[in-house]
Amino acid sequence: MSNTIEQFDVAIKMCRDLYIKKLKDYGPSWRLMRAISITDQILIKATRIRTLETKGDHMVDEGILPEFIGIVNYGIIGLIQLSLGVADKKDISLEKAVELYDQNMSATRALMLAKNHDYDEAWRLMRVSSYTDLILTKLMRTKEIENNNGATLVSEGIDANYMDMINYAIFGIIKLTEQGR
Repeated sequence: MSNTIEQFDVAIKMCRDLYIKKLKDYGPSWRLMRAISITDQILIKATRIRTLETKGDHMVDEGILPEFIGIVNYGIIGLIQLSLGVADKKDISLEKAVELYDQNMSATRALMLAKNHDYDEAWRLMRVSSYTDLILTKLMRTKEIENNNGATLVSEGIDANYMDMINYAIFGIIKLTEQGR
């Protein structure tokens, strides 16, 4: 499991570094996005991954790995938006945006460690395409919950689905990195 922790932390650093670079370019402009729009952004990325996996080629010069990184970062942004609510303008500093990223990633990482313990690293036996399918499934569930104004009878909420999507995407990053892609 220590290798998983190290690999997970390397993947988190890769995602965090891009998040910070984009923050420097755009600021926290995503504060204007409603959670449903963030869900749709993740859907676009997951759909593109599935298309690339199915077609095997691409016309835009970005492969699957950057899309998984995008899912991680939009998932964290989604968690931040769920806790803060939508804003009418950029209302937090870059430093606060990074602090919130780290807090939400820490909670997501803790969830991964707990589930990884209970499932005994079953994710290592899975194919990358299965992570894509699971993320798409979680997206459909999230959209249903959003369409029901966040209400569930027995299921986890939107935040838990975002965390699962983030963790599946990080598993995809780890696997693709191991494969040298």
